[in-house]
Amino acid sequence: MPDRLPPLPPERLSPEQRRIADAILAGPRGSLDGPFRAWLYSPALADRLQQLGEYVRFDNVLPRRLSEFAILITARHWTAQFEWYAHHPLALAAGLDPAVAAAVAEDREPAGLSPDERAVYDFATQLHRAGRVDDAAYEAARAAFGEQGVVDLIGLCGYYTVVAMTLNVAEVELPPGQAPPLKPRRGA
Repeated sequence: MPDRLPPLPPERLSPEQRRIADAILAGPRGSLDGPFRAWLYSPALADRLQQLGEYVRFDNVLPRRLSEFAILITARHWTAQFEWYAHHPLALAAGLDPAVAAAVAEDREPAGLSPDERAVYDFATQLHRAGRVDDAAYEAARAAFGEQGVVDLIGLCGYYTVVAMTLNVAEVELPPGQAPPLKPRRGA
């Protein structure tokens, strides 16, 4: 099935869309893959989201391994196939244990988490499932990452929720020959 919001041909881009597309292409992502091509249908939103995404992905205070872990938790929550496909190799390259990623993919609690991974897992999982976190999860994240880290973790989960929703609604397909990496969530 083709994407619901397919890539806009370059000749159809408005000057504002072209400016934002050029900014994304010139930035650290270097690509309009994933949600960006859908977001270009709303250039002002695309611009704001890509700036937020650049901060939460590349400049937040969490170590890259933990940022990517939070992104995988978010992708799993939303069963966002393209998000998982794009970030799973990045998480492993950043040092996330493949067994931890596999457990999250299977919608299981990973065994043997380090204290900082446990803080991210509990915080992000509670935030996605309940829309809030309990005092223990909050305090563990605050102790591990400080108040800025807590806010950055909220930002990661929120931004990648918007990414996941965009990918799922736009039905952004995986590259040819790639099987969906995530099974539907239990009870879904």
